[in-house]
Amino acid sequence: MFGRAPKKSDNTKYYEILGVSKTASQDDLKKAYRKAAIKNHPDKGGDPEKFKELAQAYEVLSDPEKREIYDQYGEDALKEGMGGGGGGHDPFDIFQSFFGGSPFGGGGSSRGRRQRRGEDVIHPLKVSLEDLYNGTSKKLSLSRNIICSKCRGKGSKSGASLKCPGCQGSGMKVSIRHLGPSMIQQMQHPCNECKGTGETINDKDRCTQCKGEKVVQEKKVLEVIVEKGMQNGQRITFPGEADEAPDTITGDIVFVLQQKEHPKFKRKGDDLFFEHTLSLRRKCVESKHRPKRLMMRMTICMVVPRGFNARSND
Repeated sequence: MFGRAPKKSDNTKYYEILGVSKTASQDDLKKAYRKAAIKNHPDKGGDPEKFKELAQAYEVLSDPEKREIYDQYGEDALKEGMGGGGGGHDPFDIFQSFFGGSPFGGGGSSRGRRQRRGEDVIHPLKVSLEDLYNGTSKKLSLSRNIICSKCRGKGSKSGASLKCPGCQGSGMKVSIRHLGPSMIQQMQHPCNECKGTGETINDKDRCTQCKGEKVVQEKKVLEVIVEKGMQNGQRITFPGEADEAPDTITGDIVFVLQQKEHPKFKRKGDDLFFEHTLSLRRKCVESKHRPKRLMMRMTICMVVPRGFNARSND
């Protein structure tokens, strides 16, 4: 975002929701949120809207950069995108991130922690017209990330992790520069301390197999079956074969067929077109051209209008 500083708006609402003063410390915010969130949690009969407001207020005020923007410009500045916005995260995710699970014991929240879906990996696959006509199969070797089997994706020997102090667990940092009177520039980037994960692991507790990365690389061979009659641009999908990551539904690997140009034939739908210059002496010419790979017999017929005089040199 680049431009004039936004107009000031209400900058007291979030403090009032948590019941703290504008000079409240991080410890004060945590105590206030803990008490109010447990009281208003929907699984314990609390008010869902109040629970959502508490999460939104705590999300903003617990982040030093967002709190600075809120104190200076108010809620509207966050809604316009400054500081990465405010209140965009699921309130149940914020609650579980704060407590490291459920404080109620047993099965915890009925909502649970929602899993995001990983990105699909798209690969173009060059094929010839002969491949699409006859069908073929191709074996391709790919590398992908899989969950570390030793630590089960925790990254640590004990299975414990800490909230990143650099980004307060958000995984993102915001840099603000004052360029001049009423001119500011803000840049959002992944936290360099936790690489955008929002978590850190004690060096002595790191998993010896994945080195705290939670995933390891695996090489896998996939056999792509190109069936007869497939089209240029058609997709062949391998569900759940993309990179794995903790708390993530694995995406798909998708191969997109890209037909290479043929020196003789053009394809339109299920039809093949072949251009060939013929003498007009015969109205119907049977040609036994047999292309090396397509192996098709074709009859080329030409309709000559009545009265047309076909000479030997025409």
